[in-house]
Amino acid sequence: MAHRQEQQLTIFKDRGYSDDLLPKGKKQRNWRAFNYFALWMGAIHNVPNYIAVGGFLMLGLSTVSVMMAISFSAFFIAFVMIMNGAAGSKYGIPGVMLLRACYGVRGALVPGVLRGCIAAIMWFGLQNYAASLALLILIGKVWPGFLHIGNGTVWLGISIPGLISFLIFWLFNTLIGFGGGETLKKFTTILNPCVYIVFGSMAVWAASLAGIDNIIHYVPQHVEQSGSSLFLFFVIINAILGVWAAPAITAADFTQNAVSFKQQAMGQAASYFVGYTLFAILSVIILVGATIHYGVNTWNVMDIIQKWDSTFATLFAGLIILMTTISINAACNLIPAGYQIAALAPQYLNYKSGIVIASIVSVITCPWKLMENQDSIYFFLDLIGGMLGPVVGVMLAHYFIVMRGKIDLNTLYSKRGEFGEYKNGINAKAFYATLIAIVISLGSKFIPYFETLSRLSWFVGVISSFMVYLLMQSRKKDLISE
Repeated sequence: MAHRQEQQLTIFKDRGYSDDLLPKGKKQRNWRAFNYFALWMGAIHNVPNYIAVGGFLMLGLSTVSVMMAISFSAFFIAFVMIMNGAAGSKYGIPGVMLLRACYGVRGALVPGVLRGCIAAIMWFGLQNYAASLALLILIGKVWPGFLHIGNGTVWLGISIPGLISFLIFWLFNTLIGFGGGETLKKFTTILNPCVYIVFGSMAVWAASLAGIDNIIHYVPQHVEQSGSSLFLFFVIINAILGVWAAPAITAADFTQNAVSFKQQAMGQAASYFVGYTLFAILSVIILVGATIHYGVNTWNVMDIIQKWDSTFATLFAGLIILMTTISINAACNLIPAGYQIAALAPQYLNYKSGIVIASIVSVITCPWKLMENQDSIYFFLDLIGGMLGPVVGVMLAHYFIVMRGKIDLNTLYSKRGEFGEYKNGINAKAFYATLIAIVISLGSKFIPYFETLSRLSWFVGVISSFMVYLLMQSRKKDLISE
């Protein structure tokens, strides 16, 4: 069996596929449940997620309802990540190859580039810049003179200290991404205990100052509930799922390392359920407790630790928070970008060269300039998310129902120009279903009558693309292993 796999891999290499895109053999697939549990547990706690919770608290729901919605979202996240990672754990293939199985070799370029290049690289740069602002604050607390380097000189829209801070944080992110999944696995194993020490301590601090009863019964001032409690409950879940829309497409990038489907399913399920339940409790207690204590809305954890008297506590907590951002940024943005760029020209590029290209592009785009107009940024990213949800729906429908969970690797890893039975290497039905679902999901943003649907865009996109694709399918099965 092992000899046959080696022969198959040799054939695929001769067809122009780099090692990074080849199916991983049994010896390479050594991730167990604990590794997946550790992967996402700490990554959930990052600056953008805490800011998002602040927004949830302003919807007018009770703090307990917000906690429950955040915790309940884990059910949907776990389902999508586990199921769309099933092919990875079964065949050892990365996410870009699963996209090819669903959309065709040429057809996969569109959703692949959208997810792995545009969305991933843009988010990578934006998160680097947002976190570098926090790093700048920490450096300034230890070395105040650092903030005055360059005497206020601005280059390409950023100050010299700001650029140095950005490049330092960018370099750490790139090094973690360059090491791939194995490096990230070791990084998160060391990081996670520190994450819960920091945020657990912050929750105890906030509860002791504000009182747990006051936190539970807290209601933001001047806030009116814009919809029923049940609807807003799912609005929160939809927003959290939107964050995972891109990672869900390339879930196989990590499940390809799994010993078995059972191991990745157990590990990811436990990670999301435990992680999001703890995140729901800790984030609400910290943010609401700090808001009550300081008498002003305090939705950013970096704003909270800046106000502490202890320099050591501020630096330790700040560094741990920054490292969680590195963890999620590498896992959800840089690593998928590396694989996707490698897939664009597998004869000439590999994963590491993809990481280098993605990292350089993220600097060239000057994310600090992009953040000057945040409304347009988040509108653009919201559009990207609305386009990626339907992709997930098509992938699930195609793999589990059309392909019945079977992939012919010899057809998938065909020579350039040979694309199974998809015309010109494109699965037109997948494209049509995706396009229709995008129109349904995003069209509601521009039609006031359907504004309610736009607030549940991820659910609408995934469900509609899943159903439309199945309705369009004939009995003919492409890329199925007999």
